[in-house]
Amino acid sequence: TLLTLCILVVSLLMNGLRQIFRRYTKIVQYLIRMRKLRKKNTKKLVSRDLKMEKRESRREAKALAAAQLDQSIEKELLDRLKKGTYGDIYNIHKDVFEKLVDEDEEEEEEEESEFVEDFDESDLEDIEDYALEMEMETTGSSRKKVKITE
Repeated sequence: TLLTLCILVVSLLMNGLRQIFRRYTKIVQYLIRMRKLRKKNTKKLVSRDLKMEKRESRREAKALAAAQLDQSIEKELLDRLKKGTYGDIYNIHKDVFEKLVDEDEEEEEEEESEFVEDFDESDLEDIEDYALEMEMETTGSSRKKVKITE
């Protein structure tokens, strides 16, 4: 009986030791996995503030609408100014006036520009001769023709 009691106690202790050893190995494995994860660069999850995002998107939409309204008003006023709706007296900002003048100059430059195809050196000589003839006609003097070589 004493022997069976000792065997029973030893078996209980062994079962307890096995459970303790299993728990210990689980904890060690957990710590090893944690070290590996720390070494590995993983993406960090960041929470989004949806309320702030919605608020910002509404503000952006309102700002875009206001900017489009301002641009349409400015365009309408410039069109009226070009048509002469307001007469001869203008009281407009300097920046707007310069912008309007620049646009008119660009349009005039586009109309005046003339494109020429590729030309040879003989064409260059013809142009120089023509320029000299025009200069002689306008100044009324008789100058000698001089060939310019490069």
